[in-house]
Amino acid sequence: MPRTAPARPRPTSRANRTRVIRAAAWGAVAVLALVSACASPRAAQESAESATAQVPVSAAFYPLAYLLEQVGGPGVRVWTITKPGVEPHDLELTPKDLVDLPKMSLVAYLKGFQPAVDEAVAQQAPSAAYDVSAAADLTLGAPAGEASATDLHFWLDPIRYAAVGTALGERLALADPTHAADYRARAKTFAASMEQLDKTFATGLASCATKQLVTSHAAFGYLAARYGLTQVPIAGLSPDQEPSAKQLADVAATVKAAGVKTIFSETLVDPKFAQTIAQETGATLALLDPVEGITDQSAAKDYPGVMLANLAALRTGLGCS
Repeated sequence: MPRTAPARPRPTSRANRTRVIRAAAWGAVAVLALVSACASPRAAQESAESATAQVPVSAAFYPLAYLLEQVGGPGVRVWTITKPGVEPHDLELTPKDLVDLPKMSLVAYLKGFQPAVDEAVAQQAPSAAYDVSAAADLTLGAPAGEASATDLHFWLDPIRYAAVGTALGERLALADPTHAADYRARAKTFAASMEQLDKTFATGLASCATKQLVTSHAAFGYLAARYGLTQVPIAGLSPDQEPSAKQLADVAATVKAAGVKTIFSETLVDPKFAQTIAQETGATLALLDPVEGITDQSAAKDYPGVMLANLAALRTGLGCS
């Protein structure tokens, strides 16, 4: 039986070849369009998230955290190393407290105020660490008779506090250049609010029966210096440093000689020595908050509120008109 030759494929015409090429091209365009349609929303979302992402920052204790919140605004997310209710001088850190430090774009701290924090930032976040000491203009030394030291409680002087806010605004601008103008604007607004607070204090303490400010520990030196008061601390710069019998006797003698009517204790410090002086001299015990942290016992929920409560306590305790 004869074999049948296989059929030859019909030659493709130029028109057919053109149609095939066009179909392939349109198919490629369709695929690209589909990929683009899927990718564009994701890219847009990522871009939007990048624009609204909060810069992670950390503060050693409350006054610096409040500053970062005010100057950073919605552009930052603030972690506070010292938890509410903990006396900052006594802070001890655990590994859990340090786990987020390396992730921070900025860590604001006050060198010498909390040795545990000094060590932690040096080890965990050296490139993000920012010591506010220089901006605070720390010019006051320790009370007489105390070992050489510098008073670090700058935030109780609204003008120094504003200066640190301005410095933090510049530091945030470096960390997040996209929102630099916003940080600088908020720092300026904060400085204006502190200037107003300063005027309120200056007016409120302009005329007082006594200028002797007797406090639990030497936290109010900058406040006293700013408004013409003389701080008479029972304990030194650290509230853990217990006064000697001679120091207690000297403070009691000052209270009697100056006719001081009020001894000021604090929220986070044991008031036993202030109570001792008050009982011995017949003075009244009142509360003056160093604003080192906000607790349920604080007179207000933030720095300005507590400072205004302090002013009211000072006016009553010092007999201001």
